[in-house]
Amino acid sequence: MRVASFMFSYMLCVIDLRKYLLTQLLTSLITDLLTYLLTYLLTYLFTYLLSYLLTYLLTYLLTYLLTYLLTPWSKVLLEKLTVSELVKKFPAFYGTR
Repeated sequence: MRVASFMFSYMLCVIDLRKYLLTQLLTSLITDLLTYLLTYLLTYLFTYLLSYLLTYLLTYLLTYLLTYLLTPWSKVLLEKLTVSELVKKFPAFYGTR
């Protein structure tokens, strides 16, 4: 009777130990996996994506903004330069002598 009771309590201890170890293992794996994934994703997101966004989008944005903002001014300047050159070459045609 004592041996059976000892074996039974031993089996319960082994089962409890297995449950404990399995729980610890799963907890550790899930924690480490989530930590690694979140760290990697945040690092990738902030490092690569933000640097890409800042570099390329700001470059394109500034280029297009400056292009569209300076286009009317450059057209006026180009018109002034070309008209004055044409007036110098063909004064009779443009009404100046």
